Amino acid sequence: MSQSTAVPSTEVAIPTIPVQELAPWAAFFGLLGLIVIFFISADQGAISIPSGTAVHEWVHDGRHLLGYPCH
Repeated sequence: MSQSTAVPSTEVAIPTIPVQELAPWAAFFGLLGLIVIFFISADQGAISIPSGTAVHEWVHDGRHLLGYPCH
């Protein structure tokens, strides 16, 4: 005896995110990314925010990995 059981089809609604809600987060992470790139690529010279070589030593290997010369 075989019975045919019909599975009810359920539709899954895909949520949409309005651009007005996404824009502040995109701007925040874009600015954060620029700050990270600045600290990785900044030369310890006239434009460095903290004085000394602390930032350079913290991101030294990342500089080489991304192709920035530092020596």
